[in-house]
Amino acid sequence: MSRISVTSRYPLFILMFNLFIALLGQGMVIPILPDYLKLFDAAGTAAGYLVAAFGAAQFLFSPIGGQLSDRFGRKKMIMSGLFLTVLSDYMFAVSHSLSFLYAARFIGGIGLGLMVPSVMAYVADCTTTKTRAKGMGYLSAAMNLGMVLGPGLGGIIAEFGIRMPYFFAAGLGLAATLLTGLLPETQTRQLQQPARLRSEREPLKQQIVNSFRTPYFRYLLLILVMTFGLANYETVYALFVEQKYAFDAREISVIITIGAIVGVVVQVWLLDRIVRRFGEIRVIRLSLILSACTLLLMLVRVNQAYLLVISALFFAFNAFLRPTASTIIANMAEGRQGYASGLNTTYTSLGNMIGPIFAGVLFDIQLNLPYIMGAFILLGAFGLTIERKMPNEGRIYNDGGVMAQKPEE
Repeated sequence: MSRISVTSRYPLFILMFNLFIALLGQGMVIPILPDYLKLFDAAGTAAGYLVAAFGAAQFLFSPIGGQLSDRFGRKKMIMSGLFLTVLSDYMFAVSHSLSFLYAARFIGGIGLGLMVPSVMAYVADCTTTKTRAKGMGYLSAAMNLGMVLGPGLGGIIAEFGIRMPYFFAAGLGLAATLLTGLLPETQTRQLQQPARLRSEREPLKQQIVNSFRTPYFRYLLLILVMTFGLANYETVYALFVEQKYAFDAREISVIITIGAIVGVVVQVWLLDRIVRRFGEIRVIRLSLILSACTLLLMLVRVNQAYLLVISALFFAFNAFLRPTASTIIANMAEGRQGYASGLNTTYTSLGNMIGPIFAGVLFDIQLNLPYIMGAFILLGAFGLTIERKMPNEGRIYNDGGVMAQKPEE
């Protein structure tokens, strides 16, 4: 199969736009959700169930989406996932019952579960071991940028009507779906047929269990731990800063936005250079240690400038972690990129589900506990990066990163 270089901007731009739109739509609804739920005489409990419905759907369907992209092609799954997010946003906009909102969010979670692993697999198909970190970094940057710009844009559009942000998100998603139709397919018929045979031998319900036996299982755990730590940080951040520094919502949003922008800059301009120089494993190890240190430094109360710097550093170090670990998983997938990407997204969803629960419980006990626990979990994850040379593997992973034993196609 011919590989499309990551420097071929056209396919990568469309994929980045897809993820940006999907996450922008999710971010847009965050600031208006409490007021929107008042239309249904609902409040916090309903909001929690809506978040849970989305996360549960993504958790359940991510491995299915990855497998289906191996069987039927990346492009079909990306378009299908995008269309489901469009349907979800439209249902949310026109809904007049709470049960309809739950159904809409569940459908949106299915859409992201189908789309995200397929997009990651597409990038893995199009890149080599040398350029894959850059491609994964660009995808993460697009997702982060969508989440950064979404809340502000949603608040502006909501001035024209409380339902308008959902209509706007659906329109953007539809445009992204149509644009995806211009993408070339990377999964040829010759590659799809072996994937079908493998899928038939492995029932879907066994995918999670079988992930324990994959050569990249430790990196799936690493994805889970990193996502858990970031969700732990974000869930109680506003409450933590409000109680510790007495900041208002505007000051808190400025700090989060600046920190997230720093993360985007790191992923676009620094990630590839740093990985090339030091290797994936060393970058992950250093980022785990420094991320844990910034969590502990959050506990020291100084002033707003100090908090801004520490928050920006946390976002920067985390910006190295996920795309680098995703690169290693993709490199070890050996032809099953969609399957591996689906598991990657599943473990991410699991971290997003359990992280906020633990953070909320610990915060109610003592406001510093979520960050203390998060720091120790990240430090403990260092053990997952201790590598051994495994026989009968196509590649060796060591402290210097990834070395291909087989030439690139």
